[in-house]
Amino acid sequence: MSETSADWTRDDWVRLADRMLAAARRHASPGHARITFPGPEGGYGHAVDGLEGFARTFLLAGFRIAGERGHGTDELADRYARGLALGADPHAPAHERWPRLDEHPQAKVEAASIALILDLTRPWIWDRLDEPAREMVVDYLSPAVGDDTYPRINWVWFRLVVQTFLRSVGGPWSGPEMVADLATHDSFHRADGWLADGPSRAFDHYTGWALHTYPILWSRMTGASDLAASRRACDVAALDRYLADALALIGADGSPLIQGRSLTYRFAAAAPFWAGVLAEAPGHSPGALRHAADRIVRHFADRGAPDAGGLLTLGWHGPWPRLAQSYSGPGSPYWASKGLLGLALPADHPVWTAPAEPLPIETGDYQCVVRAPGWLISGRQGDGIVRVVNHGTDHDVEGANTGDSPLYARIGYSTATTPVLDESGWTDPLDQSVVLIDAAGRRSHRTGMTTLFVRPGAACSTSYGKWVKADPAQPDHGTGRRGNAEPAGRITILSLVRGPWELRLARVDEPSPAAERLRIGGWAVTPEHHSHLVPVLGEGTQGHDTHDDGPLGGPVTVPWLDHPVTPGAWVAALIALSTAASPPRCTAQLIADEVEVTWPDGVRTSTPLTMEER
Repeated sequence: MSETSADWTRDDWVRLADRMLAAARRHASPGHARITFPGPEGGYGHAVDGLEGFARTFLLAGFRIAGERGHGTDELADRYARGLALGADPHAPAHERWPRLDEHPQAKVEAASIALILDLTRPWIWDRLDEPAREMVVDYLSPAVGDDTYPRINWVWFRLVVQTFLRSVGGPWSGPEMVADLATHDSFHRADGWLADGPSRAFDHYTGWALHTYPILWSRMTGASDLAASRRACDVAALDRYLADALALIGADGSPLIQGRSLTYRFAAAAPFWAGVLAEAPGHSPGALRHAADRIVRHFADRGAPDAGGLLTLGWHGPWPRLAQSYSGPGSPYWASKGLLGLALPADHPVWTAPAEPLPIETGDYQCVVRAPGWLISGRQGDGIVRVVNHGTDHDVEGANTGDSPLYARIGYSTATTPVLDESGWTDPLDQSVVLIDAAGRRSHRTGMTTLFVRPGAACSTSYGKWVKADPAQPDHGTGRRGNAEPAGRITILSLVRGPWELRLARVDEPSPAAERLRIGGWAVTPEHHSHLVPVLGEGTQGHDTHDDGPLGGPVTVPWLDHPVTPGAWVAALIALSTAASPPRCTAQLIADEVEVTWPDGVRTSTPLTMEER
């Protein structure tokens, strides 16, 4: 790595955290119980917005206090202690009082952050609260016990963390519930250290910043030792294996993969790397993990997040409110505090002086098969972009008749592009899609696909495409919309990948009489990049759609290629994301049951067209 890419020192991390905390203070209520950041009211109302602002910045404040072992942070600890005592008081003024766990579900999420930091900073906050304040905090957290309404996703950790803290301070807790929540978490485990966020094929950043990070933090809580002892080795081993893939998903500019919901949490994506440091993950050096976290946090810090006023807005780099889900409010982006977890490690911890080790993308080209989400990762050192071909993730189950979520069901994602996220992205898939179109212009959806295989250089899936008439008023939690589904035809997609190129082959079987065209869509790009879509098998008709803007700016352009619907016949296009204006060229021919390809670099490959399920 060059000298210009030297990692931040711990002092640099402290400066970022303190700038964010100073900005938060400017938006606190008089008693500091609520922190309500500027912007429109969130989907759950101002009271929840204020609680989120407190709880999520409390994460950051807690890391700062713990990392300094309380030295020089008295004012910060006192400020949040005052807010705790007032927010948990059911008789506090309306502008200070927190929504309670039995009043609003979002309070269950925020309660976990409060409990986690109360444990982490126990000598400097909890132990200094007076008895009435402690009783009110315990009373505030206690509805988590006996509450069976927590969804069976990453939310199981919200109940676990709260009950673990309550157990440690003599509050109510339920051993059977804690054991059941751990068992639910265990049901999320998939191949190679990956975890799904629930029973569906929900693979995204929650795997890292929640499902791997919480077990490590929870195991260090005072009330967890007996339950955690027998689990620690397995949890660390799973995290260690997952980190190998997570490192390969970071672009050379530090961008995380732009895929999945809650993207406005931004550098929370650095959290699992710090969790790896805390857990002493054996397969990765502290210098490699710190460097990964450094690259991610600085990716955003160098691009206006936080902004000049120290604030995080709803968006990616700058503000882009449509990136939010219906559960998002102005305090939601502060989940990003998790990415600064390393500040809980003191200045004399070896991680701060360990030599930085480069990311995979900084050392050369690579390709990885990730079995659980059905991904083929391709990293290209030349342009610093990580590309993912997706044949297994849709945030649903096999055979589902749901519409596609652009955050999950597209064929391709990268660290340099975003899917189209305006209304058309939800209703009419185009970018990184293969769809059937009828006379009315409806485009089919692929959610519910069957993954046939993912192996080095090739991935394949098949789906019964459907036209979905969904209710646009249903809550947006990042997943595809449900509605009436009409069969469009079976589409099989085979992706052959070499370096930055994908040769995408598509075949239609059992088409609906209403299906008139098969459309292949390329990368959605801003002017900084070029999206090439070159016909290889079948001439097709070329065109493009333009959208005003996206999280990375605009305009956003998506090329497409139309073919007539010919049952059983393969068509193919070369798909490339590039900084070069000239399109790459390749040739392909079908010989018996194989496709022979001559790639743009002159290399020839031959791949069987036999579709065997993995």
